This record gives sequence, structure tokens and C-alpha cells, in this order.
Amino acid sequence: MHDIKSIRDNPQAFDAGLKRRGLAPLSASLLAIDEKRRAAILASEQAQARRNAASKEIGEAKKAKDDARANKLMAEVAELKTTMPELELAAKTADEELAKELAAIPNLPLDDVPEGTDEHGNVQRHVYGKTRNYAFKPKPHDDLGGALGYMDFEAAAKLSGARFVVLKKGLARLERAIGQFMLDLHTGEHGYTEVNPPLLVRNDVMFGTGQLPKFEDDQFWAIKGELLAAPDERLKTERLGLIPTAEVSLTNLVRESIVDEKELPMRLTALTPCFRAEAGAAGRDTRGMIRQHQFTKVELVSIATPETSRDEHERMLSCAEEVLRRLDLHYRVMTLCSGDMGFSAQKTYDIEVWMPGQSSSQGDGGAYREISSCSVCGDFQARRMDARSRGPDGKPRFVHTLNGSGTAVGRALIAVIETYQQEDGSIAVPAVLQPYMGGLKTIERDK
Repeated sequence: MHDIKSIRDNPQAFDAGLKRRGLAPLSASLLAIDEKRRAAILASEQAQARRNAASKEIGEAKKAKDDARANKLMAEVAELKTTMPELELAAKTADEELAKELAAIPNLPLDDVPEGTDEHGNVQRHVYGKTRNYAFKPKPHDDLGGALGYMDFEAAAKLSGARFVVLKKGLARLERAIGQFMLDLHTGEHGYTEVNPPLLVRNDVMFGTGQLPKFEDDQFWAIKGELLAAPDERLKTERLGLIPTAEVSLTNLVRESIVDEKELPMRLTALTPCFRAEAGAAGRDTRGMIRQHQFTKVELVSIATPETSRDEHERMLSCAEEVLRRLDLHYRVMTLCSGDMGFSAQKTYDIEVWMPGQSSSQGDGGAYREISSCSVCGDFQARRMDARSRGPDGKPRFVHTLNGSGTAVGRALIAVIETYQQEDGSIAVPAVLQPYMGGLKTIERDK
């Protein structure tokens, strides 16, 4: 959420940031609403002050036995009682209008974010490893999983529809192993605290991290209700959202609170199922497990001070990268351009892992696929959540929030399956995962 005072102080900088996002200037319309809001608030406050003063003057007039003046003042107070609710409503309406407009505006990019309108403007930061050479043509993960008999999309479709999968035996265990390996790495070596958060959250929690109101249709919603015994027996409902990422639950743990800055940076991690409607993904990545309605992900969240958030962003990226380095997977890191960042981000690094069995825009032969996205959000989410910290001077200020995939377990599974595939269709288990697999070194079809 943007600070209207900051926009008021420097509207040109605000509009310049929006332009980098590919958006039209908005400062003039926002400031017009703000002016109307401030005028309405002032009128309401002045009416309240006049009512209080007039009430005091009535007592003085009666004490002086000035009935004419007392009657005139009482008439004025009566009129104010009539007009004040209207003035209060006008102030409330203008305040809500401004809040609604501000809530729909994305965060502004930092100065060092590259210019661009879409993914073609993203800039490669660095590359780790290199593509492997195979003595055979690598297959996509869904062909490999289907041939093993351990990846079943048809069974999932009978249960839930498209974009779901049933994993069995060795592949089910491999997915679990990958998630547990990531958690152990982040908690044991990277200093993150493991959290097991709720998967269902309230509207204001979704609003806090920026899923609402803009991405209403991208969420799955659960409705709980009870039948009332009221005359019309209407159904009273309360909506809860299934989290699209554990970022939502973890970041909101500091909502509506003031934390001591001695506790920062606060580093949190969770391994959870995630749920996305993929409302805007029609026709994209329809094969296999690349884009699912339900998937598993390890999330990293940091709550930091404004002075340390940029360094924390670099640290978070290195923590996510270490997962892929330990798995010996080839990847590249991209700095997203101003037009390709997420709604709440100031700056984002995407880690794209190489998947040899995927098809790129140039055809078969492998492709990079996003497996992690690490973002620094500044105080954008903190303002929406009212999350603040108190420093040595005792004054509260908004914290900075960061989030990153550490990483997407399902896509890591795909990368492992495709990278470690053998010519006979079996999957070699990376050395770092073998302890989580009971020492199993190869996943093969049952004889």
C-alpha cells in the first residue's frame, strides 16, 4: 500500500515509478480524492468542534439568563446534530474511496531494476553449472513418470479435474525427500525458523500480502456457513482463502503488531501445499506437472529493517540457490525487469532451473523454468498489514518484508527426474537425497 503523504510530497516521482511499471500517471486523480477526503474530514471536525463550543455556550447563556441566546444556540446544536452524520459519512466515503484506489496500485520498482515491459526485458545475473550431455534423447518428466507407473494424471482428473497429479511409490517418496531436505538445509544451516502455518486464511490476510483485491480470481475459496434460525433462515457465510503460497501466512504473523528491532531480521520457513486457480494461465504449460492447481513449496520469509532489507534480499537468493547447488542442477538467475515483477515487489530475482526434457520456444532440447522467485517488498506489505518495529529511539516504523521460494518442490522434482534420468527410464537419486530415501539410489519400475 502506498503512503498518500509520500505521493503528495513528490507526485512526479510516484508517476515516474508507475511509468516504469507500464502504468499511466495516477497522482493527479489520487490527490484529487485526497483533497476531497481532507476537506470532508476538516468539515466534520469543525462541525464537531462547533457543536462542543455551542454546547458550552448554552450553559453560559442559561447561567446569564439570556434565554434568547440560549434558544438560538440550541437551535444551532440541533441543526449540527442533523448535518454531522452527513459530514461524517462524506469523510468516511472519501477515505474508503482513496484506500480502494491505493490498494489496487502495485509497488514501485527500485532504481536498479532494469527497464522492460515483459519477460523479454529480464536480465541474466549469473549462471551455475552447465547442461548435461546424454547419449540418448532426454524425455519429459510426465513420460518418465508414466512409464514408471508412479505419475498418474488420469486418476487425478477423476478425483479433481485437470492440473492435478497422483504420485506413487518412489516418486511420491522423492517429492517428500526433496521437501524435507530443503527444510533441513534452511533451518539447520541458513538460520530460518520452521513454521507450520494455517492453509486457510481470512480476507484481510490475503489483502496484507497483496493477493486481494487485484488477484481475487486467482485464489481458491472455501465457504463455511451455518443456517440461522432467523425469520428468513438466511445462510450466514464466512469466506476463507486457500493459500497460494506460505508467504501469505508467514508474512502476516507480524500483522497488527510492533516487534522489537532486536528480533530482526526474523527469518521464517514452511513446507506447505499451495493452491492456485491459475485463472490467467489458459493454454500455458498444460502438459505434466509444470503448472498445477495444487503443489508443494518451501517458502522463505524475512522481516527486516529498512537498513538491512537489501542485504537480506541477496542473502535469501543465496539460500535458495544453495538448494539447487546441492542437488547439482544447472540454473540461471534473472533480475526481473520493471514490467515483469509481481504486484508487491520492489525488486525480484528469479531462479530458472534447466529441465532437459522440456520444450522451449525453439523446440525440443530443454528449457529453463522458474523454480524460485525472491523479492524484496520494502514497506509495501507492512503498510497493508500494519506491521511495525520499534528501534532504539522508541519510535515505531514500518518493517520491510521479503519472500522467496526455497524452492518449489514440485518443480524441483521435475528437474531431478529429467536431469537424473537414465537411458532405461529409471531415475538416479541425487546423493544428497539418498539419506531421505532410505539409501535408495535408483527409482525403477517394479519388476
